[in-house]
Amino acid sequence: MVTSAQEALVGQTIDGRYQVLALLARGGMATVYQALDLRLDRTVALKVMHRHLAEDPDFVARFHREAKSAARLTHPHVVAVYDQGTAAGLIYLAMEYVPGRNLRDVIHQFGPLSGEQALVMLEPVLEGLAAAHAAGFVHRDIKPENVLISDDGRVKVADFGLARGLSSNNTSATSGLIIGTVAYLSPEQVEHGDADGRSDVYAAGILLYEMVTGEVPHDGDSPLAVAYQHVNSDVPAPSRSRPGIPPEIDALVVTATRRDPKLRYQRAIDFLADVRRVRTVLPPARPFTDSRATLVVDSTAAAGGAARRRKSPPAARGRNQPSVPASRASGPLPQERPRSRKRLTVVGLVALTVAVAAFAGWYLAVGRAASVPTPSIVGLTQAEAEQVLEAAGLSLTVTDTAFSEEVSADLILASDPAAGFDVREQGMVGVVISRGPERLTIPDVRGLSAADAAAEITGAGLAVGSSKETFDDTVAAGKVTQTDPKIGAEAKRDTVVDLIVSKGAKPVPLPNVVGRKAAGAKKTLSGLGIAVVTDAKFSETIAKGVVMTMSPKAGTVVNSGSRVSLVTSKGPPPVTVPNLIDSPKSKAIGELKRLGLKARVVEAEATPLNRVYSQDPVAGTQIPKGSAVTIRII
Repeated sequence: MVTSAQEALVGQTIDGRYQVLALLARGGMATVYQALDLRLDRTVALKVMHRHLAEDPDFVARFHREAKSAARLTHPHVVAVYDQGTAAGLIYLAMEYVPGRNLRDVIHQFGPLSGEQALVMLEPVLEGLAAAHAAGFVHRDIKPENVLISDDGRVKVADFGLARGLSSNNTSATSGLIIGTVAYLSPEQVEHGDADGRSDVYAAGILLYEMVTGEVPHDGDSPLAVAYQHVNSDVPAPSRSRPGIPPEIDALVVTATRRDPKLRYQRAIDFLADVRRVRTVLPPARPFTDSRATLVVDSTAAAGGAARRRKSPPAARGRNQPSVPASRASGPLPQERPRSRKRLTVVGLVALTVAVAAFAGWYLAVGRAASVPTPSIVGLTQAEAEQVLEAAGLSLTVTDTAFSEEVSADLILASDPAAGFDVREQGMVGVVISRGPERLTIPDVRGLSAADAAAEITGAGLAVGSSKETFDDTVAAGKVTQTDPKIGAEAKRDTVVDLIVSKGAKPVPLPNVVGRKAAGAKKTLSGLGIAVVTDAKFSETIAKGVVMTMSPKAGTVVNSGSRVSLVTSKGPPPVTVPNLIDSPKSKAIGELKRLGLKARVVEAEATPLNRVYSQDPVAGTQIPKGSAVTIRII
């Protein structure tokens, strides 16, 4: 909704230089106008920050600093920043005016784009990001609204520098802006507020997903719900939402949106290189046309790049980039004049004969021996390994399972061929799946003779160690009372198990364990062959884990095997931790203080929601008064 205050600027001259001509758009942080630069006589886009931001001196200083830096960034696919200033309580930014529409408008008008159309849009975006990253800039707010398409088909990225300035601001914004931004935030931005070039790569991957499916991969009823999914859920392959999307597009999205930044493309230029490779193997992009209009996107630069690539060796791929053969050039083919059907038939037959002969020669000389190196897949899940092999043109088969002390269960333990060894293209890679560490259970040999117990233990895959005699009031002399390690414990194969054999009952006086730690008291009594039963009660005066009483009392003479009851302190009465998730920071801190608990606040430099994202311990946990509860603010 346009307010009267926003309309009031139309017709005015800002800072004695910019004559406001028309209102273009309003966002959560600023309003954009079409204006005339009276000094240089050119049309500009004038972005005027909302007044509550102009009243924050920290924001103003940061905004000026970032805008000056962004003005030094010059690239054909980046919206240029001309000027910035403050006048009459307004803080503004004068930028290149791009008449046309943004990518959000294109997605709404034309619906999900084909993979070829999406890459035509994405390639200039990545070119702009690569140039910005090389100059030391991180955008931090890549989304469809910040990708502009001019009327003559040029694609430009907007709001460099401004996004960084806003990311450090703690003032509140409209929920619509927050949701629009959270949909593209990388996991590290959500958890820690950290952002580098790989965060822009993640957002560009989300952008590609949305272009080909018409929706973002993570959605929810609140910004917090969306942020939670970024941190805890992988971005799925787009073809799961919209079958028919080429596997090359799936590979680009999956690689760009790995939750671990180390597994993504490490640079925008690496992402760009694979986009260009994929464009060479996909058909030329169809025009953007519907019943209302036709959109022309300038792909001249991309087509020129494809031509140059055909004359030079392909760029080196990063280790996490999908392997895509560069076999066909991108871009639309020129239209030919109609020819007679007979002439076309003759030419077609000749071309087909030549093509068949060429393919046969290639296959005999090279094709049968074509091979690719086996990718490294040890330590991946089967699903992850299948994706990596599929990107390399290979498939996976499970040949065996085996125990392993080093590789966790359900992960790839070994591959055949091993990583780096050649395998025929379209070939099969056999894998062994780890069953995790092998653990054997020490059998229950209580009441058996030492010889029978030894047979049971060796039969269970364990080794028999020494025998130790001890008094026992419940087990007859010569019979096993326990083992070391204990019965029922899990152990590695061939672990040595010692036998504890009964010497019969022995009277013992009970030692005084009141005032001692429960663990030490149990150990003392157990060493005398006495069974220990414990209970715990709250106490305001006795420290947690200390023995309060024992029964029978100390000094009582009992037989080995008798039972002693110990009551230990649980410390002060507990407090139930409340549910603080999605609460404003100040309210959460106040609630903890009211309950006698301390708040340990963890927050990044940027906390646009100013609400609790996670808490430790979780709600419902009972903890002693005075304990600390960690809350993370987003």
